[in-house]
Amino acid sequence: MSSNPTGENPGATPDASQQSQSAEPAAESASGDAVTAELLTLRAALAAAEAQALAARDQALRAVAELDNVRKRAARDIEQAHRFAIEKLAIELLAVRDSIELALANAGRGDAQALLAGQDATLKLMVKAFDKFAIQPVDPIGERFDPQSHEAMVMQPSNTAEPDSVLAVVQRGYQLNGRLLRPARVIVARAPD
Repeated sequence: MSSNPTGENPGATPDASQQSQSAEPAAESASGDAVTAELLTLRAALAAAEAQALAARDQALRAVAELDNVRKRAARDIEQAHRFAIEKLAIELLAVRDSIELALANAGRGDAQALLAGQDATLKLMVKAFDKFAIQPVDPIGERFDPQSHEAMVMQPSNTAEPDSVLAVVQRGYQLNGRLLRPARVIVARAPD
């Protein structure tokens, strides 16, 4: 028995051995092509993911910048509102001032009736301005004394009024939208001696 150094089967035809040898590199080549294709697919997916991440980062930075701009704009608007909150009231009060200045300028030349009419017109302008801005008078005559909205100037004995009720208002108080601006200064009834 002779040994064949190539490891080929001596009875095999040369075509069969060549076919088996050429099939092995083809399988390796097909396997290598699959790996290369998969690598290319992964690289493309990585590039797409990186592009998506960059776009998301850009979008997030833009959103943060927009939020910062909105915050700054809101702070500016609040500051403006605080600075000019009384602008409309001030405009309404200008008419009252004009009326008072006109009355003072004509005080020596006018008669008492004209001055009285001018003061009445000025008061109406003031009441109109107060109504427009929900400034309401506190006029508690006959009500029970309330230290939250009244300031007692004096207590006076009374036979007709209930003790601790308001007999007279020395100076009206005012509320702005239900919030006390100034308490009413009042005379409070007490039981007679």
